[in-house]
Amino acid sequence: MKLVFFRMGLVLMFLASAAMNTNAFAAAAPALQKAKQEAEAKGFTFFTNHDEIVAKAKKEGKIRVLSSLDPDSFKPMADSFKKKYPFADVEVQELTGTEAIQRFLLELKAGTSKEWDVVHASEDFYNDFVPHTMKFDILGMAEQGVLKIHPKMVDPANRTIVAIGSALCATAYNKDRIPPDKAPNQLEDLLKPEFKGKKFFVDIRPHCMAALMPGLGEEWVLNYARKIKAQDPIWTRGNTRALTAIASGEQSLHQLTNYHSCIRATWKDRPKALICKVLEPVSVRIQEPEFITKTSASPATALLFLEHESSPEGQKVLDEVEPLKSSIYTGGEVAKAIQGKKTSINDFRTYHKTPEWMKLVVEAYGFPKAESVK
Repeated sequence: MKLVFFRMGLVLMFLASAAMNTNAFAAAAPALQKAKQEAEAKGFTFFTNHDEIVAKAKKEGKIRVLSSLDPDSFKPMADSFKKKYPFADVEVQELTGTEAIQRFLLELKAGTSKEWDVVHASEDFYNDFVPHTMKFDILGMAEQGVLKIHPKMVDPANRTIVAIGSALCATAYNKDRIPPDKAPNQLEDLLKPEFKGKKFFVDIRPHCMAALMPGLGEEWVLNYARKIKAQDPIWTRGNTRALTAIASGEQSLHQLTNYHSCIRATWKDRPKALICKVLEPVSVRIQEPEFITKTSASPATALLFLEHESSPEGQKVLDEVEPLKSSIYTGGEVAKAIQGKKTSINDFRTYHKTPEWMKLVVEAYGFPKAESVK
């Protein structure tokens, strides 16, 4: 008798669970359909079912990606994607450097580059890339759970571009030349007399300074830039050369550099003298914005690839290989690094202003030129 009652209980539990799931689906369905209708009214394509995307991707079978990630990331990203979707062949090539990006953009505008499915949208020419995106309502599908992408990773203005990563900025110093207790703890510490006169590097392509604008305001940042100029720093361009000089002890300090670049440099620093230190307020910017091209031959596979890069598996690649370039919205290592800290975030609300902000900072610097590292 007890066994009969037990089985009856299981049946009742199953029926109750099924009823709850049906009710939840019924409640969600109108919202999903409404989102689809609103997207289509604006000219967007909107899938209401993830399985439908996968089915279409199976018919496409391959994807070609132009990425600005480090080439070391290409294979682990492609391999982890193929583990999820064995039917998809993945080819990833590098797109980096201002000249290469400008050349590709001209080809895109001329309609002579049609073979790519997913492409990097450089922050220097971000607005120029927007017209070339395929009109999938990625934001709407992310909000409705059709795509497992955090909605804040998607540009809300155009709904078609996904920033798969983010970048922190940090000071970098040689602990043998600057004792840790004397190293800067905040941005204003670089203005102290002991750091005057060719005592630290400053990058003349000021992504990190531009990312301070949303949190601190243009007036504060430009005033700070003028004070940095008055410190008579060593003007440099790019991270590798400056960080190598600091690690070797030739120079002692970098004002603001990419945190991920600094961490990567520590991997090659045998004496372990190079220290990467995040200063408050932390300069943060979204990174690696990518989109599906209008001419994509494999748009469904491209959707799955963007979703994968935004997934825990894809974010793990960004943290371990890049390194530390995961999105601040996915709970990865970068999010942990800024937890509890005051931040200034250059996200999609302000990202399009980046080129103009950098121009203003360079003007405040006095249009400097990179100097030889001695």
